[in-house]
Amino acid sequence: MSFFNRNRAPSRPKRSPTPTGGHRKDSGGSEPSSPSPASANLGGAAGGGPKPLYLSRPFADAALVKGNFKTIVMQPKYVDVNEWVAVNIYDFYTNLNEFYGVLTETCTQQTCPTMSAGPTLNYLWIQDRKKVPLSAPTYIDSVMSTIQNLLDDENVFPTKTSLSFDKDTFPATIKQVYIQLLRVFAHLYHAHYPQILHLRAEPHFNSMFAHFLSFGTQYHLFEEREIRGEPNAPVGVGLLWERWKSTGILEGL
Repeated sequence: MSFFNRNRAPSRPKRSPTPTGGHRKDSGGSEPSSPSPASANLGGAAGGGPKPLYLSRPFADAALVKGNFKTIVMQPKYVDVNEWVAVNIYDFYTNLNEFYGVLTETCTQQTCPTMSAGPTLNYLWIQDRKKVPLSAPTYIDSVMSTIQNLLDDENVFPTKTSLSFDKDTFPATIKQVYIQLLRVFAHLYHAHYPQILHLRAEPHFNSMFAHFLSFGTQYHLFEEREIRGEPNAPVGVGLLWERWKSTGILEGL
């Protein structure tokens, strides 16, 4: 049995309505568009309105783990790097899915008609080689379902000792998975942080996201523009990333 297989858990339960039209191909980009109602409520993250709660004290600094995440993300001795990346991505996916499951009643077609991550940034899904707008719950369910299908595919995430990770395709696949999880984090911070505060879960969520960012940096799973956003469409979590680096929560990144 592989290291990855020992850390796996049962398949996820459904959290939101299954999208129609076969939304299974990964979204390859994002485009700015008009602010959604959810984003308008929180204001701008880059000077266009009141500062979002997740960028404000004491919430931005609330964490279970502070300091250097280096020892947490480092590859253990004698563990294959692909196995280590796979099991961590699986854990991030599982934990984020559970967090989202608690918030689904507030993330609906009505409250989140777009997959917003900033006042002027909406992520678009790729379907039949075309970028299409989806509501946040539909987009997130598409992400989670796609990742679950990949995790269940022995050709992509092998769990048997007789199989190995495809070194030619696995790096690109895992980067796409990481980017989509990053977008889910970005939406939850932007549109649902008040609910996270209501649950008093901000230290847990902040620590999970800091761990996620530290791991992605260590294994080169994202480009800086994915976290910072484009110049004309800044992403709020990019400002949070910068804050954590400057305050030492993410040391050495």
